[in-house]
Amino acid sequence: MAEEAPTGGERTEDPSAKRRDDFRKKGQVAQSKEVQTAAIFSIGLLFWLFYMPHFWDSLTTLVASIWQSTWEFQGTPSATYNLSIHLTKEMGILLAPLFLLILIIGFFSSFFQFGWLLTGVPLLPDFSKLDPIAGMGRIFSKRAILESFKSIAKVTLIGWVASTTVINKFNEALILVDTSITATMIFLAKTAGLILAKISAILILLAFIDFLYVRWEMEQKLKMTKQEQKEEFKESEGDPHVKSQIRALQQQMARKRMMAEVPKADAVITNPTHLAVAIKYDQTIMAAPIVVAKGADYVAMRIREIARENNVPLIENPPVARLLHKIDLGAPIPEEMFKAVAEILAHIYSLKGNRKV
Repeated sequence: MAEEAPTGGERTEDPSAKRRDDFRKKGQVAQSKEVQTAAIFSIGLLFWLFYMPHFWDSLTTLVASIWQSTWEFQGTPSATYNLSIHLTKEMGILLAPLFLLILIIGFFSSFFQFGWLLTGVPLLPDFSKLDPIAGMGRIFSKRAILESFKSIAKVTLIGWVASTTVINKFNEALILVDTSITATMIFLAKTAGLILAKISAILILLAFIDFLYVRWEMEQKLKMTKQEQKEEFKESEGDPHVKSQIRALQQQMARKRMMAEVPKADAVITNPTHLAVAIKYDQTIMAAPIVVAKGADYVAMRIREIARENNVPLIENPPVARLLHKIDLGAPIPEEMFKAVAEILAHIYSLKGNRKV
């Protein structure tokens, strides 16, 4: 079902490149927070499992040193300050790799979704959000309801997985009454790891579904009404930058078509370095020779190169070249130039052994 625009009309038309760019500049891109959550939780969990032995050893050493310090603690303000600084510094060093990893994962999970984007538009104050009526509309909007449903579903699934795992392990837990503390700790660690692994799988599944939905939702939001398309076209048509781009593209295409005619020419007349004009004559369909390609400087050089590659004769005749260069592409040469051009063509045809004029 097509989304309806605030100004009326259904958004049925595919978005233009300009509309996509405008949305992107405003920071309005397809971004799923669930992807970030799943990535941080899952990769962070794996890192923590490998980092745990080092963390535990370092923490044990730190606790031992603090315990030792308490026996020598003097209770003065400076001693208290030094102990606090030491404790904060050591804990910061221990937790820094995990926090750094979380920042890196958060960055790359966003980069994966919409690429590199740096904009301050979302940070600008939006006074329309102060409107209480509009605020109520946002609270009960389709997106807000969906987010609430998603949160409830996530909590329910995680709670169900955790509870069923604990229930399934209940009989094993009863046996631990007669075992050592070490065995109990190992059992608890394995059970916690199993629960966390299942939670990670749930978060990844929810992230995948949410990612697809967010992209679809953004595409629907980007779609345009027919009226919006017309207005954008009018704006773009009047934009000097767009006009210059269109002209440049048109000139490039025209030049390519012109260069494609050079191999078909009967001769290229030059002056000899700055100008080049390619002419063609077929007496069965033409009343007079026509100019099929012309150019100055770099374009003239390219015409000469193509002519050489295709064995099109190059004739140095500066006066004729200058006059021919003034003639429009596809136009026949004027009557006053018939004699000069005819002599050139006759010379070429005689060299080929196939006189046509």
